[in-house]
Amino acid sequence: IVSIQKEYAAAGSNVVYTCTFSGNRLKLEEFGLADQVLEINRRLALLSREAVGRSGLVAGDLSITGQFIRPFGPMPFETAVGVYKEQVKGLLEGRVDFFVIETMTDLQEARAAIIAVKESCPLPICVTMTFDEDGRTLTGTDPVTALITLQSLGADAVGCNCSTGPETMVKFIRQMKPYAKVPLIAKPNAGLPKLVNGKTVFSMSAIEFGNHVNSLLDAGVNLIGGCCGTSPEYIKEINERVSKARPSLICPTSNFSAITSTRKTVFFGCNQPLAIIGEKINPTGKKLLQEQLRGDRTAEVRRLALEQAENGATVLDVNVGMPGIDEKKKMVEVVDLLSPMVETPLCLDSANPEVLEAALRIYPGRALINSISGESEKMTKLLPIAAKYGAMFILLPLCDAGLPEKADERIRIVEDV
Repeated sequence: IVSIQKEYAAAGSNVVYTCTFSGNRLKLEEFGLADQVLEINRRLALLSREAVGRSGLVAGDLSITGQFIRPFGPMPFETAVGVYKEQVKGLLEGRVDFFVIETMTDLQEARAAIIAVKESCPLPICVTMTFDEDGRTLTGTDPVTALITLQSLGADAVGCNCSTGPETMVKFIRQMKPYAKVPLIAKPNAGLPKLVNGKTVFSMSAIEFGNHVNSLLDAGVNLIGGCCGTSPEYIKEINERVSKARPSLICPTSNFSAITSTRKTVFFGCNQPLAIIGEKINPTGKKLLQEQLRGDRTAEVRRLALEQAENGATVLDVNVGMPGIDEKKKMVEVVDLLSPMVETPLCLDSANPEVLEAALRIYPGRALINSISGESEKMTKLLPIAAKYGAMFILLPLCDAGLPEKADERIRIVEDV
């Protein structure tokens, strides 16, 4: 490992990844090594540090667990966060400079990894998703939706790696660039793999790979490297082409506000279509819905969600607050139910900060909160929650004294928040 990574550093790599791609407990269990997560990650990080010394950076590499996380699979979200926290601890002991969450095929799993790092340390986080030729992850996320969700959650750089060659990856970077508030990353394969005599072969040469670098730079890439099929020779070709290039500016070319589900982004703004919020998922005055929520049945929630989505709702408000139920538990269950069922992003509606935080934590996108006011208690409790999970919120122009009579006083509350 030290020898190979020294070759990469000599070829021009500013960063090397630790060889911990599958270093999480769930992957190591397959080899009877689940009890060695900390030591394996610590040792591999130290080897990378030895390879680059003080002249290079070491990125702690986190990747897929091989299992799907709720609501798209059986693994509880907190289990996934815990699995990544174990790996993060070992990498921190190995003195990594920052973290990279790579080759992610599921937005929810990427979210779990980000939260694990953020709750463990203040180091920067890079995230790269893997998209197929049609521009979707395995669970259906497009590049713009991934970018908006991840940068809102706190990723310091976002992009794509693996799966495609550089030519296709240029298209994904171009889609992201107008909305990028963080640096963009591209780590393409050396073309698409082919099976030759039982072996996986990448046919794109280092020079051919290098010829695509300028296109990636023009598309707005700030960090660039090579994934499957590449070698130090490919890095050398990249380095020769970027040595005199100026970094792309990091400023969105459009002033936008947006929320997301796993598979869809809804934009708000003067140049956007009117956003219709469906508010029928609310037990107030609905006896059938009240009965089913108390009895752990979901038919009415399903019906109301599908009916509103089919009739043009672009956002679905979810409110389960009523006497006689555990609101936090029920809100999480309903968010879990609706997230894979409808593409429509959700607006989480509760007066209880604990309920909102529980739902935001497991929501596989960027949610909308209904609502936050300018009252000091609400701001103290709710703004940090919205910031932690990158949520947007509806702001009520209320203050501790109540609702101001004059518009300019209401505007001041909005501006202060």
